[in-house]
Amino acid sequence: MAKICYTIGEVAEILGESTSAVRFWANTYPDLINPMRNKKGNRLFSPDDVETFKKLHYYIKERGMTLDGAGKMLKNKAEGGDNRAQVALRLKEIRDMLQQVHDEI
Repeated sequence: MAKICYTIGEVAEILGESTSAVRFWANTYPDLINPMRNKKGNRLFSPDDVETFKKLHYYIKERGMTLDGAGKMLKNKAEGGDNRAQVALRLKEIRDMLQQVHDEI
C-alpha cells in the first residue's frame, strides 16, 4: 500500500541523497515539486512529488546532467514528451529486485 505523504527524510532515504539536496531541489523547482506543510511547517511530499524527485535524481546521477538541464527535461516531458526516464527508473527497480532474489538464492 502506497503512502499518502512522505517526509523530507523519507524522500532523501529513497533517493540516497541528503535532506539538504532534496530541500534544494524542491526549492529550485516549485512548479514541478509542490510539498504540503503540516502544522509544524514540515514539508510533506506526495507520491507524484517523489516520482519527480526520482526522475531528477536519474537525470542528474545516472545521465550526468546538471540540475538546470534535468529540470528543463522534466518540464519538456510534462508538456507531452516521451517517458524514457520512467521506463529506465522502472527497469532499474526491477534489476534491483532481481539482484535481491539472486543474492538470497
